[in-house]
This record gives sequence, structure tokens and C-alpha cells, in this order.
Amino acid sequence: MAESANLDWLFARQRFGVHPGLARVRELLARLGDPQLRFQSVLVGGTNGKGSVSVALSAMLQANGRRTALFTSPHLTRFSERFVVDGQELPETVIEDALSRVRPHAEATGASFFEAVTALGSLLFAEAGVEWAVMEVGLGGRLDATNALDPVLSVVTNIGLDHMAILGDTPELIAAEKAGILRPGRPAVTGVQPQLLPVLEAVGAELWALGREASWQAESLGWDGWQVQTRSPAGSLKFQTPLLGEHGARNAALAVLAAQRLGVSPEAIRAGVSGARWPGRLERLPWREGAVLLDGAHNPDGARALRLALLDLKVGRLPFVFGVAEDKDAGGMLSELAPTMSELILTRSRLSPRAAEPSTLAALLPDLGIPVRLAATPAEALALLPQQPLSVVCGSLYLIGEVRPLLLGQSPEWRERWQ
Repeated sequence: MAESANLDWLFARQRFGVHPGLARVRELLARLGDPQLRFQSVLVGGTNGKGSVSVALSAMLQANGRRTALFTSPHLTRFSERFVVDGQELPETVIEDALSRVRPHAEATGASFFEAVTALGSLLFAEAGVEWAVMEVGLGGRLDATNALDPVLSVVTNIGLDHMAILGDTPELIAAEKAGILRPGRPAVTGVQPQLLPVLEAVGAELWALGREASWQAESLGWDGWQVQTRSPAGSLKFQTPLLGEHGARNAALAVLAAQRLGVSPEAIRAGVSGARWPGRLERLPWREGAVLLDGAHNPDGARALRLALLDLKVGRLPFVFGVAEDKDAGGMLSELAPTMSELILTRSRLSPRAAEPSTLAALLPDLGIPVRLAATPAEALALLPQQPLSVVCGSLYLIGEVRPLLLGQSPEWRERWQ
């Protein structure tokens, strides 16, 4: 977004960090007239895949004729990406006006960056007259600001080891935090590992799980995505998704299961899921005489999913550009990806103070058996890529957010990125 004192104020709040808890955001929402009560909401949490599920589910609700909002984070290149109504980002002027009204109350309550953004999204969606809002959970679940809403349906995609300093250092502890978005007696769907289902079931939600109440099968269509068949108590359905990778097909299947529980028609499900795309996640964009595949794989599970997707696409070994935050398991991620690499260029997001320095990453690496080079900026990293039909840029979503506009010839974000 353009010059804005209010947005400068909001982005500056990123530096105060993450402070889990619901008291501040609930007070902030109350001061704004509890806008979250003016629409029905779905919360989508999990370690990986929650953005893809959110995008697909919102598209299916919209195809069913319901005015639908989509709230996601972080954004890639524009703050307005976080606030989408019926498939369109809300205008910057509308966001700026609402933010000017949120700011004094956020200051009074001491709201964090993400708490203020969650309240801002709720206000924007209420004033846009949406019937449904699909809300991607920020971090964890139980104490995440989005959990101040009262969802009619909750989704937990999967559980992996990420953000362990905040959420816990075992899958069971992390699952318990994610399960906090479930509501007793209300519908929920999940794709978590079978051994973690008891943690979610303890909440008492009406839980359907992929692999138990619901099954799915998928056939790869290569670069065109997947043909998927699901079977559940809500019925059997065959559909196509453009999402790449077997994990993309699985995320689509989970979103379809959620849509079925919300009463979306089979026709709307097929129409919505077939057009749902998620920028920066296995997204192929032209570059020079070839293309670059962007993917925000920022933990070992995400890296494994990317490797398997590349195997499915039968692309062979490729040049990689990689950069992540300093608190991530870079060694674990690169060990996962090494079999698909022909060479590696390490770089960092210019705008994220949390980004690890390329030299620091190089010192931590195991011997990958491939050439490794360092680039100070994403633009320099792109310039170092060899002329090949396909290259990969992966890691931090902040890195993806800086590379994507370079590929598209657009203006990049220029404010510091923490969250």
C-alpha cells in the first residue's frame, strides 16, 4: 500500500513480537462493536496447508452464492492480500479508512500487530456485508487472535514441528494448541496424523478425519494438478484441483470435506475448487527463457512436500534459491531438498530482520555434494541462476514475497516484515 501514517504505525507494532492471549483482541473487538458477530466464520489452523485449504474453501462458498471473505497471513507483496471479499482484495482506501478507526482502540488496548490486523479484518468483513469469513489462523490456535471469533466449523490441516518455542516441542503439545480452535459439539474436519486424533477428540467437537470418516484418492495430472475422489458420510465426489503436489491434492480434499459439512452443493464444490490457486505455493512464473517455481516451504515438512511434488513432476535436479528465518531448521529443510538440487544459491529477504544471513546458513549446512553460492539480495540470487527451463525459489514466505514481484515486474513491498 502507498504512504500511510496508520499503516506505518501498524507495521511498527511487529517489532513488539507475538504475545499469545485473547483478552486484548476481545477487548479491541468489543470496542469496535463486535463486528465478528455479524457473519459466520470458519477457522483454519495447522502447521502446513492452512492457506491452501482456506483459499479453496472460500472459493467453494463463493461459488455456492454466498458473499464470502478470506483472511490470510502473512501477505506476500501487498497488505491488502490479507482481506479478500468474493475473490477480490478490498481497496486500499477502504482498508485505510477502517484502520484509522481501529488504531485508537488498538493503542488503548495494547493490541499486537496481528491482534490489530485480525480486528481490522473482522471490521472490514462486517462492513462489506459478508455472510461467511474463512479465517486462516496465525500461530497455533488456542491463544491466536483469530480464536476470539466463534467458528461454526473448524479445520486443523496437519501437525508438524514448527514454532516450538511457543507451541511446544512435541507433536502432542503442538496438536493441543491447534485443537484450541475446535468447539465442543460443533463440526470440525482434520487431516492430522492418526496418532494425534485423540488430542483433537478430547475437545468434544463433531470431528471428521481424512483416513477415518473420509477417504480420498488422487491421480496426478502433472502441471495441471490432480484429479481427486473423496468419500465421506456427506457423499462421494470427484473433482479436479490445480494445486500441485500430492499435499495439494490432500489439502483440496480436506477443503472439500469442510465444504460438504457446510452444505455446499457438489456443483459449487467442483466449480470453486477447480479455480482455487494460491500464489507463492508451488507457483510457476516465467523468467528469462524459462520459469521459476516459487514455494513457501519454511519447515522440514514443507520441504519434504516440495521434494515429493518435484518428483511427481519429473523435472530432475534443479538450481535452487533458498532463504529462511534464523529460527528455522534450515539444515533439516535442505537435507530434504538436496536430492532434487543441482546447485544452491543462499540469500535472504531484505525486509525481514529475522532472516538468516546467507553466510550463517552456509556454515550450518551439511555437505550437500553440490555447488553452493551466496547472494546478498533476492535480485542478486535471481541473476546467478543459470539459463535452464526451470529453477526453484523456496523457503521463507517473505523471500517469496520479494522474488515474486521481481519476476512479474511489479513494485515490491518496502516496509519491514516480521509477521
